[in-house]
Amino acid sequence: MTAKHRPTEIHLHQKTRVLELVYEDGTRHRLPCEFLRVYSPSAEVTGHGPGQEVLQLGKEDVTIDEIEPVGNYAVKLVFSDGHDTGIYDWDYLYRMGNDYDALWQRYLDRLAEAGHPRKG
Repeated sequence: MTAKHRPTEIHLHQKTRVLELVYEDGTRHRLPCEFLRVYSPSAEVTGHGPGQEVLQLGKEDVTIDEIEPVGNYAVKLVFSDGHDTGIYDWDYLYRMGNDYDALWQRYLDRLAEAGHPRKG
């Protein structure tokens, strides 16, 4: 599996709970841990098919405890709530960074629709 957008640097900022990815072309994405957790590519979050996504609640304070490499194409993020089954490939992370504003708003809208306003 060859990634088009492999980061050249990855920095985990524990204090601000942000994962920063820097790419060769100068692109820089700063992705909050909460965002990465609620958009985990795991079956627990995405379900087993379209329309089966599971809204994640109460993830405002989640942090990343570990970043484990998966071959040359991805990382596994281990979150403070015990979630560790999502494999974040480089292209997925790049898309998440590029689409951050729309995806974050979608998450906030889904929380509101479910009657669970975001804390914090």
